[in-house]
Amino acid sequence: MINFDRFPNNTRKALTMSYDDGKTPDRRLVSIFNKYGIRGTFHVNYGLLPRPERIEAEELAELYKGHEVSAHGLTHQSLSISPSENIVREVMRDREGLESLVGYPVRGMSYPNGLYDDRVVAILKSCGIEYCRAVETTHDFKIPKDFLRWEGTCHHNQDLLALGKAFLEQPYKNRPHLMYVWGHSYEFDRDNNWEPIEEFCKMMSGKPDIWYCTNIEFVDYMNALKALRFSADCSIVYNPTALKLTFSVDEEPVEIKPGETIKL
Repeated sequence: MINFDRFPNNTRKALTMSYDDGKTPDRRLVSIFNKYGIRGTFHVNYGLLPRPERIEAEELAELYKGHEVSAHGLTHQSLSISPSENIVREVMRDREGLESLVGYPVRGMSYPNGLYDDRVVAILKSCGIEYCRAVETTHDFKIPKDFLRWEGTCHHNQDLLALGKAFLEQPYKNRPHLMYVWGHSYEFDRDNNWEPIEEFCKMMSGKPDIWYCTNIEFVDYMNALKALRFSADCSIVYNPTALKLTFSVDEEPVEIKPGETIKL
């Protein structure tokens, strides 16, 4: 029995965080993440960076180093009520601006105001967006079926500590588990609740069975697993990707290096 039920280093659980808008409280949130080894993705509106409540363009690359910078629309316009031409402009100019600052391709996004439809999804895909986070939440730890309609586990105000504890206690049952938390860092100032997010990060920190990843790292890994090429009798497997991958055969972990072919 072959299962795609392992993450890097034979971990079986993954944790990723997702925060929007690039406002100045991100500085405190990033420092908490870095303190506890938590990693995540920050969705930024390039066209709004000159505003005083936003992270300065000059500090963006260094602040988010070790995390991921992703798109959020050039000016945070609701895409489902916008002309198709403007959606392309909002996405591509946001990507171009952010890429000029961070020095790598921006491949992900979160929907501004959470508004999207099938037309928006198709346009984003044509603009090179490989995943997009929605505002809907599942309160479970399942792997998403559609990364362009990525539903998180919870907003950080939705039973975060209880869900975190349940995630740690979740049995494997031959399938991997993902906890995906999203929100806006300014909400911690507004709601005066920085303590719970730090408590959550401390609780989740340093677990040997958890992979701490950015949004795009998770997408790349899951896509790479699906790109593995097996012989007809599943006794040989070839890894055409650039990632070292782990899966299981009869519940035993198997690691395969980039470009490697192995017999099972």
